[in-house]
Amino acid sequence: MTNHNSVHRNGCRHEDHPRIGRRDLLQVGGLSLIGMGLADLSRLEADAAANARSGTAKSVVFIFQSGGPSPYETWSPKPEAPDTIRGEYGVTQTHVAGEVFCEYLPKLAARSQMFSVVRTMHHVAERQFRNEHNSCSYLIHTGTTELPVGDTNASIAQPRAGRISWPSMGSMLAYAAPTAATVGLPAVIELPRTNLMKYPGREPGILGPQFDRFGVDLAPKCGAEGGACPNCFRHADPNFAPDRLPGAPKAWWDNSSCRKADFHLPDFGRTAGTSLSQLEDRAALLRQLDVMRRGLDRDEQLGTLAAWDAHRQQAMRFVLASRPGKQNPFDLTQESDRTRDLYGRQEWGQGLLVARRLVEAGVRMVQVNLRGWDTHQNAFRDLKGKLLPSLDLCLSGFLDDLAERGLLDETLIVMCGEMGRTPRISPITPNGKNVFGEVFTPGRHHWGDVFPCFFAGGGIQPGRIIGRTDSHGGLPETEAYTPEDLAATIFHCLGIGPDREFHDTTGRPYHVYRGQPIRPLL
Repeated sequence: MTNHNSVHRNGCRHEDHPRIGRRDLLQVGGLSLIGMGLADLSRLEADAAANARSGTAKSVVFIFQSGGPSPYETWSPKPEAPDTIRGEYGVTQTHVAGEVFCEYLPKLAARSQMFSVVRTMHHVAERQFRNEHNSCSYLIHTGTTELPVGDTNASIAQPRAGRISWPSMGSMLAYAAPTAATVGLPAVIELPRTNLMKYPGREPGILGPQFDRFGVDLAPKCGAEGGACPNCFRHADPNFAPDRLPGAPKAWWDNSSCRKADFHLPDFGRTAGTSLSQLEDRAALLRQLDVMRRGLDRDEQLGTLAAWDAHRQQAMRFVLASRPGKQNPFDLTQESDRTRDLYGRQEWGQGLLVARRLVEAGVRMVQVNLRGWDTHQNAFRDLKGKLLPSLDLCLSGFLDDLAERGLLDETLIVMCGEMGRTPRISPITPNGKNVFGEVFTPGRHHWGDVFPCFFAGGGIQPGRIIGRTDSHGGLPETEAYTPEDLAATIFHCLGIGPDREFHDTTGRPYHVYRGQPIRPLL
C-alpha cells in the first residue's frame, strides 16, 4: 500500500535519493542543455560509463509473457488440489527432486538443471492496482511496487502532465551499463512487434529520453491476439464450427496476412521523417535545431531538443550498424538451417534467435515479447495447443544454443508476465456466450498475489526451485519477492552495485536500487 507520508510533493520517495552535498547538487543542477553542444546531451551516459562495473552477466534477455501466464499450467502445478484448482493437465518430473512442471513443458523439464524458477513473486501495490494489466505492466517493467502518485489503472497507460515516472529497467541499464562505444547499437532493444505492445512502464521516465529503448518491428502484420505465428490464435476462436477457424474459408477474423512467420529486415533509412543524408549532415541538423530553439520557450527546448537528439543518435547508430548481410544481427538468413530449426521457425523462436545475435553484437538488454497469455477463456485448449508447445520448443532451443556457444554464463535470461492467474477456474462471464453463441469455456483470471519467474544464465545458480505457495497456489507460504527485488537481481548480475546513483533531467540524484537481489538465486 502506498505510504503517502514517504512521498515528496513532486511524487518521488525520500529513500530514492542519496545524500549529496549542497555544492555538488548545485553543480549538477546548474548544467543547462541550451547553450551546450549536441555531444553534451550524452553527458549522463558518458558519466555512467566511466563508473567501474563488474558482474557475471554481460547482457540480459528479458522475455515478457504479455497477459500474465498461469503458474498452474507452467512452473507451479498443484496436482493434489481439487480439479477446480489444479486444472485439466498432468505434470512432468524435473531434475529437481520432488518438483514437477506442467506436462506440456517436457523439453524444459528435461533441462531443469540449466535454470531456476522463483515461484513466489508478488505485487504489494494496493489491491486495485495489482490485478490489472496496465498497472502490473508498469510495476514489472520499472521494477517498482507503486504507481506514480495520482495515477490509476486507466491513466497510467496515457500521457499525463506532471507525472513522476520511474525509469524502466531497460532505461536504467542503458544508463548504468551502456554498451561500448564500438558496438554501434542502442543499449536496449525490444522486438519483434512493438507496434502491438503499447503497455506502460517501458519509458525512460525521470532519466530522460536519451536512455529510451529502441523498438524494432520485425514480424509481419498479425490479426491474432497471441501465440507464435504461424501458430497464432484468438482466444475467442470457435470450437464448434471448423469452417470458421483461422485458415478456413469462413474464418471469423481476417487472417489473410498471417501465417507468414519469417521476419523482415527493419528499415532504418528514415526515422521521424528525417532522411539518412539529413542525419549525417551535422551542419544542416544544427540549423534545424536553431529554428526549433527560436520557436520554443526554455522548458520546451529542454525536453524537445533532448528527445530529438536522442532519437537522432539512436537512428544513426542503427543505420550505420545494420547493413544487410553477415554483420546485420537482424538477418536470420545468415543462420544455418540446423540453428533455425533448433529455435523453431515460429515468431517466438525467431525473436529469441535475433536476441542471441544482438547479445553477440554487444547489446546490453534485449526484450522479446510473447503475446497471448491472458487466458480468460478457452485456456486449456489454447495453452495445450498453442502457447505451451511453442514456448517449450523455442526456450529450450535458446538455452541449448547459448550453452553450445559458451554464451549462457554471460547472458542473463529472465522470463515472466506482469502477473499470474487465479487459483479457481471459472468462465469469464458465468453462463455467458461468445459471438457464435458458444458458451464461454473456463479459464483463469488476473492474480497479482503470487506468480512465477524464470531465471537462467549469467550470475544465476541453476537447478533451483525457490519459494512455496499454499495448497491452492493463491498465496506465498515462504518468502515472497517483489518487482523491486527482480530489478535488483538483474542489476546485481550485471555488476551494478547498490550504491549506484543516477540523476534526472534536472540533475536531482536518485538511488538505482529499490529492492534486494533474490539471494537464493545467486
